[in-house]
Formats: sequence, structure tokens, C-alpha cells
Amino acid sequence: MAPTLVATARVTDQRRVLLVEDDADLRSMLAVLLADDGLSVDPHATGEAALSGFDASDPDLAIVDLRLPGMSGFDVIRSIRERSDVPVIILTAQTASSDVVAGLDAGADDYVTKPFVVPELLARVHANLRRSATVPDELADLSVGDLVVRPRSAEVFVGDRSVDLTRTELRVLIALAAAHGDVVSREHLLSTVWRYDYLGDSRMVDAHIRRLRLKVEDDPAEPRRLLTVRGAGYRLVDPTG
Repeated sequence: MAPTLVATARVTDQRRVLLVEDDADLRSMLAVLLADDGLSVDPHATGEAALSGFDASDPDLAIVDLRLPGMSGFDVIRSIRERSDVPVIILTAQTASSDVVAGLDAGADDYVTKPFVVPELLARVHANLRRSATVPDELADLSVGDLVVRPRSAEVFVGDRSVDLTRTELRVLIALAAAHGDVVSREHLLSTVWRYDYLGDSRMVDAHIRRLRLKVEDDPAEPRRLLTVRGAGYRLVDPTG
């Protein structure tokens, strides 16, 4: 019988991971692996249970299986996004490519397919924790038309309207704004935002672009700020220029 791991006590210098996985054996294995890697783990079998203690647990990262009993993993991610910008890694079946896209569109930052390789999972966990610890503050304020990005305070404005972004969305927008209208490739975004090369793919980039358009464009279906350059990448431009 697989060992049962209860949530570890909150330790100040440990990063906390919320784990939502209905398979008891996999949940126990993941909890042990993450705890052995120096993380505090809060494991749950359902989305309802995970969300009921979300604020008290105050996680630094969430790992969410998409196929859960009751509340789906997609709805769990959406609910997390309503209250937090904590990084979310989704777990999904290897054959379910549509699930990856839907999970990223729901608000996830990254994904791992089942069956997964343990070192890759841990690499993704730590990459997301490192990336979420701070937002780049070495840059001065960036302006592209009436869109203003303030890296030091993690604020974004379109005209007088404040825009709420997750930490990953903010990093994507900073990378685009810092290019001053030049094309930014998907590969560059994976390298600078996710800090991945072989671990990442363009679906993560494209999903974050779609989410950014929903927040910064007047009409996301007809973008005028965040443009796609077919076969090359994306450009952030002044829509009035």
C-alpha cells in the first residue's frame, strides 16, 4: 500500500505546493517526491477540498490534475485565478493535447503530461517557483502607446485602466514591451520568461498571448496592440501609430 502523506506543517523557509490529484497512489508518490525535494506539500483528492483551504494554505505553487471527480481541474484553475496569481502546473494525459490548450487557456502557467519523468516534473516545479519569486525589477517603466508597464511595482495600465496580470503574463508583457516594437519569437519568450528550451513548447506562449489580448485589447478578436507575425512571433505596438 502506498504511504499516506499528510500536509506538512508550515515552515517559513519552505516553499508550499498545493497538490490536487484524485489518484491516491499518484498523489502519495508526488507528495513524497516533492517533500523529499525540500517542499511543503498540501495534498488533496478533490478540487473542492483544495479550494476550501486555499487561503489558509497560501501556496507558492499549485499542481492540478485536469480530470478530477466533481469539480473539474479546469474549474479549479479558474477559481485559483480569481483569487491568486500563484503559478499553476497542470497534470494531463499524454494523448490529451486539447486538454493542455484548454488548461493553459483556463489560467495555468505550465503543464506536465502523464506518464511523466520525475526529474522533468521537479525541474518544472522549481523553474516556476524561481520565476514567481520576483518579477524583474531592473527595468525602468516601459510604455507602448498608452500601455504602461511598471516592472518594479508589477503594475500595468492601459490608459487610465489598471490591468491585473498573473506573474507569468506580466513577464511576457515585459519581454514584449522591452523589444520596442521588434518581433519577439516564441523561442525567445520560452527562454526568457519560462527559462526553458527543450522543456517548453509554443502552446504555453500562445495561450498567454491569448490571455493577454483579453486584458489589454479593446477587441481581442481583432488585436491592434499585440500582433502576430506569422512564422516569426509577436510584436507589441502602439495601436495609434
